[in-house]
Amino acid sequence: MTDSLPVTSADIDAAAAVLAPYAVRTPLITSPALDARTGGRVFLKAEVLQRTGSFKFRGAFNKVAAIPPAARAAGVVAFSSGNHAQGVAAAAQLLGMPATIVMPSDAPLSKRERTKGYGAEVVLYDRLREDREAIARGIATARGATLVPPYDDVSIIAGQGTAAKEFGEDLAARGLAPDIVVAPASGGGLIAGTAIAIRARFAQATIMTAEPAGFDDHARSFASGHREPHRAEGTTICDALMATIPGEITFAINQRLVSRGVTATDAEVGAAVAFAFRELKLVVEPGGAVALAALLAGRIDARDKTLVVILSGGNVDADMFSRLISAA
Repeated sequence: MTDSLPVTSADIDAAAAVLAPYAVRTPLITSPALDARTGGRVFLKAEVLQRTGSFKFRGAFNKVAAIPPAARAAGVVAFSSGNHAQGVAAAAQLLGMPATIVMPSDAPLSKRERTKGYGAEVVLYDRLREDREAIARGIATARGATLVPPYDDVSIIAGQGTAAKEFGEDLAARGLAPDIVVAPASGGGLIAGTAIAIRARFAQATIMTAEPAGFDDHARSFASGHREPHRAEGTTICDALMATIPGEITFAINQRLVSRGVTATDAEVGAAVAFAFRELKLVVEPGGAVALAALLAGRIDARDKTLVVILSGGNVDADMFSRLISAA
């Protein structure tokens, strides 16, 4: 089912070998409270504990590591609301390369500061008025640097798929197979890599995207059969999940392998962030909690099923985190 796609399970295996000395093999976490509430057996892939605080390090390092030595001195350029930014900056630092990251001016301060902390130059732009990709491409062209896209790239997708390769191995070691796998989606790189890795091993699993309500470009695209933008106006607390339309490469994969999309409101996401803090003792950013939020809100029927939910990131400003856990 996956061999004719632009990324294969063999590409994910190769990415895992590249990442092995650098990435964290994050744990699968269980919660009796969550199982009791949902009626299923739920495993949470805690990518909040990944290097740089999100799954994005996986794809970024796999891409940056593939840059030929002769091209590394010119560095890398990326555009990101924060998690990809940190992943690229950390990968470049580990490999001794300069990095420039184009970030929205309204990105959480913690994400901007941590990106700088990895040695990257940060260039801010207006999310509503400027084209981040055009700015990044201009910088890359002027400097002869390599552009590292956030999701629509085969090396990025293969790297993201290593998270699912890990939890697939961990479940198999327990004699289990997932009935349902749910991951947050923005551009679609994580869910694409996840779908390839899981379908290669568990062909009957149902794979779902989770998105903020209104920012449901994947759900809309699955329903129509072609790439569609979301129709949301304004913003969401899930700042990491605001891509307007699925990627071309990612959707070519996801259209074939992903079953459907679910959504959660900002209020439901906030409640999931608070649940993760109270019950799991984990700090999960809103975008990283949207799949858990959809589950807790009853959008996924977990009864008598084995589920894996990816908690994709934990980079949240302290003031927002405090508000969310206090409100619930």
